Amino acid sequence: MHSSLAFLFLWLLAALAPVQARVAVLVGEPFGKFGAFTPTGHAAVYLSRVCADTPTTLRLCRTGENGVVISRYNRIAGYDWLAVPLLPYLYAVEDPEAVPASVDAPRVAALRDLYRRSHLRNIAPDGPEGEMPSGDWIQLAGAAYDRTIYGFSLETTQEDDERLIAHLNAQRNRRRFHLLYRNCADFARAVVNFYYPGALRRSIVADLGITTPKHSAKSLVEYGRRRPELGLARFEIPQVVGSQPSTKLQGVSESLVRSKKYVVPLAVLQPWVAGTAAVAYLTRGRFNLSRQSPVICDPQKLAACVLTAGTDAAAE
Repeated sequence: MHSSLAFLFLWLLAALAPVQARVAVLVGEPFGKFGAFTPTGHAAVYLSRVCADTPTTLRLCRTGENGVVISRYNRIAGYDWLAVPLLPYLYAVEDPEAVPASVDAPRVAALRDLYRRSHLRNIAPDGPEGEMPSGDWIQLAGAAYDRTIYGFSLETTQEDDERLIAHLNAQRNRRRFHLLYRNCADFARAVVNFYYPGALRRSIVADLGITTPKHSAKSLVEYGRRRPELGLARFEIPQVVGSQPSTKLQGVSESLVRSKKYVVPLAVLQPWVAGTAAVAYLTRGRFNLSRQSPVICDPQKLAACVLTAGTDAAAE
């Protein structure tokens, strides 16, 4: 009897123990006209123990909070990085029950504007007549309406989370974006490397030295395989039904080889460039995100899913 009670007590303690916090690279597929022109997609960072008092001020999460998504943006109120809670970042709502099963463009705009009016007016103020403003601020809310997102994460310690909070809060958070060498994937690389130096690297061969979301994911998977004690996990957040589907993520050499608008002119005018790109892609650029067998995260169980996604080695 006593042994049974002791076992039950230990089981309850294990069940109530806090889940290990994580840092994740979120890799979003390209979409729309810009995605067709530059199919490298978008990279952001999810931190499960870090939250935000404002989009530019970080702190440790309190009980019941589910972390924050941080990314570098180009033209949003002059800031370099901005932070939004996980659920609003993906769905522009604060209650999982409010996530729609399907959407159309007016519904997405309405959800984003409602969230903006409650939380982002300092970042994206009303238009001249009180209307929703145009601009890139829409990237801060409802990302899963535009694209499928893949996540790859490693465990973190509270000490390292606190160091990152102090580091980012102390920075001069002003616009630094450059497509070639200070893009969204460069920011994600800097954050992950803050925890694990050298975990993410640029690829000189596959991406001509440009940091890309796809190679960031590949680097993190390779690093996690070398460091199994860090519990590499991966998950997928599907695009909400209704919008035009996002397209396959590509690296630099891959986009040159697989896109007719690039490879045909190169093959005719500069065949050696096309050949070099093909070799670069075949040797260092291949990494199929859709074959990683990730856990599919449902909005109703989002927080638990991104923290407890399977940690078996992913298959390329």
